Amino acid sequence: MKLDFVGKRYYFIALSAVLIVISIISIFTKGFNVGLEFIGGSEVVVKTSQDLKIADVRAKISDLAPEFNNARVLEVKALGQEEEKTFSIVVAPKDEKGNLRTYNADEKAKLSEEIEERLGGKVVSFTEVSGDAANEIKNLTWKAVVFTLLGILIYVALRFKFAFGVGAILALIHDVVITLGFYSIFGIEMNIAAIAAVLTLVGYSVNDTIIVFDRIREFGRKFKGRDMASVVNDSINSVIFRTINTSLTTFFVILMLLLLSTGSIKSFAFGMTIGVVVGTYSSIFIASPVVIKWVKSL
Repeated sequence: MKLDFVGKRYYFIALSAVLIVISIISIFTKGFNVGLEFIGGSEVVVKTSQDLKIADVRAKISDLAPEFNNARVLEVKALGQEEEKTFSIVVAPKDEKGNLRTYNADEKAKLSEEIEERLGGKVVSFTEVSGDAANEIKNLTWKAVVFTLLGILIYVALRFKFAFGVGAILALIHDVVITLGFYSIFGIEMNIAAIAAVLTLVGYSVNDTIIVFDRIREFGRKFKGRDMASVVNDSINSVIFRTINTSLTTFFVILMLLLLSTGSIKSFAFGMTIGVVVGTYSSIFIASPVVIKWVKSL
C-alpha cells in the first residue's frame, strides 16, 4: 500500500505551524522553569514523610532568611516514592551590593538543620552555582546549539544538495522549537540535562532525515525523468516502516525512564520522549516534502 505523503504535505505543514505557534506563545508568555545552572543560586533538596503541599513548605521556610521569602519550591515526583515527598527549594542569596552570592559552610549547615526541623525531613543535597558560572554555562550552551545546527547544515549540504541541507535545518528547528514549547507548557525544568536531550534529539532526527534523503537520491538517479514529487513520495514509503519501528523501540525505553526517574534524568527523558515523536514526524512529513519545489533533479 502506497501512502500519499507528498500530496498531503500542506496539511502536515499546517499542523506543524500550529504547534510551533503554540510553542512560541508559551515560551514568550509563560517562559521556562529554568534550572539552577542557568540562573545561579542555591538549591536545597529535602525529603520528608509529612503530607505537605508546596504552599505548606513555602510557609514553613519563608522566614529562614530574606531570600527564602521568594523561594521557588517544586515537588519532585517519581514512581515508587509515594510514602515520602521530595521538594526542591531554590533561592538566590544576595550580598550587600545586591550581587548573587553563595553560602559559606556554617550557613549551609545551619540552614540545612533549620529546614530539616521545620519540614520534618532530611536534606539530601545542597547545590550552589555562582552567577558567573551560570552566565558561562548559558553562553556555552547557546554556542553548542548554534554550532551543532551549523555543522549539520554544512554536512548535509556537502553530502546532498544545499536545498536538502536547508530542509534538514528547517526540520531540526521545527523539532527544537516544539520540544522547547512542551518544556514550557508542562513546566519541566530546563537544565543542562534538558539541553543534552535537545542536542541528542538533533542528532537522532537528522539521522532519520538522512535515511530518507539517501533513498530520494537513490530513486532519483534510478528513475531519471520522473516527477520529483513522485520520487520523494516513493522514497518515504520505502523507509517509513523501518523508521517507525526504530523510533518505537527508542520511544518505549525513554518513556519508562521518564516514568521512573526524577530530577535531571527526568528532564532529559521528557525531552527525548517528546523529541523522538516530533523528530520522526518531521523526518517523514516535513524535511523531504518542503524541498520538492527547490530540487528539480538529482
